[in-house]
Amino acid sequence: MAMVAAGFTATEAEELRRAFGFKRSERLMADVETKLRAGMARQGIHGAAAEEIVHAITSFALYGFPESHASSFALLAYASAYLKVHHPAAFYAALLNNQPMGFYHPATIIKDAQRHGLRILPIDIARSQWLCTIEQGAGARPVVRLGLRYVRGLREAAARAIVRAREERPFASIHDLARRAGLERDELTTLAAVGALAPLGATRRASLWEAALLDPGRLFEPPRGSGSPLAEMTESERLVADYAGTGVTLGRHPMAMRRAELRRRGVLSARELALAENETRVRVAGSVIVRQRPGTAKGFVFLSLEDETGIANVIVTPQRFARHRMALVTEPFLLVEGIVQQQDNVVSVRATRVEGLSPLAHNVPSHDFG
Repeated sequence: MAMVAAGFTATEAEELRRAFGFKRSERLMADVETKLRAGMARQGIHGAAAEEIVHAITSFALYGFPESHASSFALLAYASAYLKVHHPAAFYAALLNNQPMGFYHPATIIKDAQRHGLRILPIDIARSQWLCTIEQGAGARPVVRLGLRYVRGLREAAARAIVRAREERPFASIHDLARRAGLERDELTTLAAVGALAPLGATRRASLWEAALLDPGRLFEPPRGSGSPLAEMTESERLVADYAGTGVTLGRHPMAMRRAELRRRGVLSARELALAENETRVRVAGSVIVRQRPGTAKGFVFLSLEDETGIANVIVTPQRFARHRMALVTEPFLLVEGIVQQQDNVVSVRATRVEGLSPLAHNVPSHDFG
């Protein structure tokens, strides 16, 4: 509009765009408006017509930038929601394959997928590719297979070597896998710990025992003894191994393992919180996955606590944050007592008391103040 009506050059039009951009400067806007009026005068545009053009441009500056972002976000939100409902396997596989990104840790994404009925299959040296893939589950319903990229410390070249070797012929043993794929001892140990060697017929501890006896560089497989003398992993030990080896787990959420104790203490799950009456006093608990303190929130802190049923929102006033700062900032698991606050179909807890929960098997890394 400025180029046509006021004879602005491309450079001058860019100055106008920058002046009316997200970080608007009143001084720059005033300077550009002066140039705009002078340019229109040279083009023979005066009076009401000139005022109307100036008003149109300056009015757009007040909402144009946020409006364009709102439109873009609305499209992304709608498309994401559509894919999540109608093509959940593709949606979650894409999210997991593009980590790190966004707000939530892959562990939280996987638990959300499971709560929405999507089956996630474990890492498997006989089936997994480097990336997460889609397979046909029961009834031809798509499921997601975790990729080898989630095995911590596993080189991409080694993972792709696993895929190439098994395409030639199946692995006969752990020694065969290590030798043909050129795996290092640490890589083999991690694969064993997370259960990825299950297709070779061994439990996690048995796989760890056998991997410890092997030298991946040896040409011949050593003779096997009577098997592993180690007891198989407990659920808690599998949980620790999963998080340590992959950062995620397909097993129960850590909070599920404490649910009986929490019920005795009157703690609601995230699903139960959604049904609580407004202004009632409740207790909630969970793994802290998000801590936010927006600059526009006047010192208020917002927490997201995850349990096996979902995510609970917690609001902490500046005074309460100052009183419980250490627990709120450092504790990976929190128990919060407070008042239910329902607003615009969103249920939150306005915290009145906060305490850390005793350590659980593992906590999901949180997205803090970012």
